[in-house]
Amino acid sequence: MSGTGLRIVVRSHGRPEVMEQERFDPAPPPAGHILIQTEAIGLNYIDTYFRSGLYPTALPLTLGFEAAGRVAAVGDGVNAFRVGDRVASGTLQGSYTTHWTVPAAQVIALPDAVSAEDAAALMLKGMTACFLAEDILPLRAGQVALVHAAAGGVGSVLVPWLRDKGVKIIAHSGSAAKAAAVDADHSLHGDLADLAPAVRELTGGLGVDIVYDGVGKDSWPASFASVRRRGMIVSYGNASGAVPPISLLDLSRGGSLFVTRPTMFDYVGTREELERTAARLFDRIERGVVRAAVNQRFALTDVADAHRALESRQTTGATILIP
Repeated sequence: MSGTGLRIVVRSHGRPEVMEQERFDPAPPPAGHILIQTEAIGLNYIDTYFRSGLYPTALPLTLGFEAAGRVAAVGDGVNAFRVGDRVASGTLQGSYTTHWTVPAAQVIALPDAVSAEDAAALMLKGMTACFLAEDILPLRAGQVALVHAAAGGVGSVLVPWLRDKGVKIIAHSGSAAKAAAVDADHSLHGDLADLAPAVRELTGGLGVDIVYDGVGKDSWPASFASVRRRGMIVSYGNASGAVPPISLLDLSRGGSLFVTRPTMFDYVGTREELERTAARLFDRIERGVVRAAVNQRFALTDVADAHRALESRQTTGATILIP
């Protein structure tokens, strides 16, 4: 194979082995874009949705939504960045590559306190945790949240973020070992069928003010049964499959409940929103509220193994790919 760059390409939907390695020569970035030589690439569960076809998209496709590195070249009209600047992006697809061409408007300069690995591990997951904690419902100190998959990529950021706000956390994880790693008011694990009764007992029968559910199909019954009257369920992921159709009458019978299915890209749709969200994330990193917790590292060429580990729930915290 020729070419100085390497990217991972999906030409047909399916299992991890459909991801192919492709050599290429990085082209100069077009006007308004920059070329990032990546140093670390974030792995996220949403990547598996696009690879498998759960989220249909045009093929061929390069997966990945976040990476960090240094500016290798700038296109015409780009004045905010120079060659050598440390940067990251977490809002566009195509980061599984050694050289990533990105619109400058979607790139964020990295503070000195944030390493490339930390940024690759946290840009998408951290900004997701930011809009979940700050923008969907303005929680007050003393309110109670149930966080599913609390030891996972988003959960491991969301839990300390919420605790910094004074929110009480009931965390649920898939195993005792994962639960032990979560610093929450109550860290539970085990059968999801037992979760709602435990939540009701811990809340004096009331239920929680909000549920953050990135698991989906398997956790939905527990989420629905754990929320208090006029509470909110935030369904932001489908790790176990898509949530089944919801009847509005069920929301009424459940206690005038609120349900939202957000995506981060609707919360960072403008440059101002993106900069504000990134600034709030960097603030939490610099204050030590949020830590990258990079617990798994895979070579970019071993990306199929990384996907297998993620889908079999063998990972905790963040996983990154090294070009």
